[in-house]
Amino acid sequence: MTVNGTRSRDPNHRVDLDRDRLAVDGVALRRPSFVYLMVNKPRGLVTTRSDEKGRDTVYTCLDDPALPWVAPVGRLDRASEGLLLFTNDTGWAARLLDPATHVDKTYHVQIDRLADEDLLQRLRAGVRAGADGEELTVKQVSVLRTGVRHCWLEIVLDEGRNRHIRRLLEALGTAVLRLVRVAIGRLALGDLPKGACRPLTPAERKMVTPY
Repeated sequence: MTVNGTRSRDPNHRVDLDRDRLAVDGVALRRPSFVYLMVNKPRGLVTTRSDEKGRDTVYTCLDDPALPWVAPVGRLDRASEGLLLFTNDTGWAARLLDPATHVDKTYHVQIDRLADEDLLQRLRAGVRAGADGEELTVKQVSVLRTGVRHCWLEIVLDEGRNRHIRRLLEALGTAVLRLVRVAIGRLALGDLPKGACRPLTPAERKMVTPY
């Protein structure tokens, strides 16, 4: 490896790819171009690169062979749908996933009952679930629309625990029929078709970047 034309054998040698000239075996290395994508994840896909059970993964939505390596920012479980972000900018992803940033995530959730004020108050108050008594709560909840036997809720979380909404509602005797993430921060899923992928604009990246 050479740095600015000088050979270096120190694996901890720090370089700045914006200023330094780095080469390995004579081949110049450059800072990779960062990619930021949004996907409308369909139900039934696993949020992973590959699955030991052979199930389809979210990477079936990324069909552009010119794309560099990208990873999902956070997760949606197999039964859940909606907005999922991908990037190769690990610093940006880490900031977005940092529990201290409390980036809001908005979900539309269909449940197997009509929601009364008691259910809404209990969701806001939270419950302790599981053998370890993990506390699960929501930041906001409201009724979106009501049918004869089912209704849709809008739920906002500012933290993301494993199967958070499903476990919380299950603890209150309520089953989730559909769960769709519709926004992260101020970035909305909008009319992106199911299974489709598109790049984020610089303005959209700022909508979800906590700092």
